[in-house]
Amino acid sequence: MPSNDSLPSHDALPSHDAVPSHDAVPTSDSAAQRSPEPLRPDPALPDALDGSATPYWWEDPDLAAAVAEVEEFAAAAGWDQAPQMFALVPTADLLTAQPSLAATLADAGVFTPIAQDALAGGDLSEALSQILWPAEVTGCVLVQEIVVLPPAAVQPDATAPGRAARESNDVEITAEQAAAHPDRAEARLVAGVLRGRPGGACLLRVRGVDDATPLRGADLAPNLLTALQATFLD
Repeated sequence: MPSNDSLPSHDALPSHDAVPSHDAVPTSDSAAQRSPEPLRPDPALPDALDGSATPYWWEDPDLAAAVAEVEEFAAAAGWDQAPQMFALVPTADLLTAQPSLAATLADAGVFTPIAQDALAGGDLSEALSQILWPAEVTGCVLVQEIVVLPPAAVQPDATAPGRAARESNDVEITAEQAAAHPDRAEARLVAGVLRGRPGGACLLRVRGVDDATPLRGADLAPNLLTALQATFLD
């Protein structure tokens, strides 16, 4: 992604309602409640598929590339950053509308991420429910910092009524509980979707010892992907 000063402005897009702000860290999604899974084949690589049914963690390669670009851009600013939303616009369309960006976008992928106004306070789900993208936006990417917990911290209590049959990812835990847990870890979660396309792409980078080894896969934050997809519904 171009440097912050040379990023294509969101003014290049037709005007649209301002993206609502938030600072809440969601912990209801699976990515925020479990420790990273063992590394899998890069979900964006064609050879990750063996000819059988598409794996639940597979990602569209062009979307995965845009998600990685956004994460790289966010990482350049370091940790302890506020959440940020990016619109995805087909690079070819952007160049047609603004030929002057040809040099800036010379090495761009199929989709160009366009940074939106900074997100401030508010609830994440409420903020996402108010977003209305213009037709020229073909996808979006959200980057945020979250708290991740080890599997033992979110195992259901088999002795509790109704809990024995529940999956570990269904365990309810508040943001305050997650933040206070002694085994918590911080991570940068980047999730993106394409308009009218199921699934999405996710990248999770844990701060600290695993900082250089991100996890990839569309299954890392399925609830968040669903919420992002809903921003494209009429």
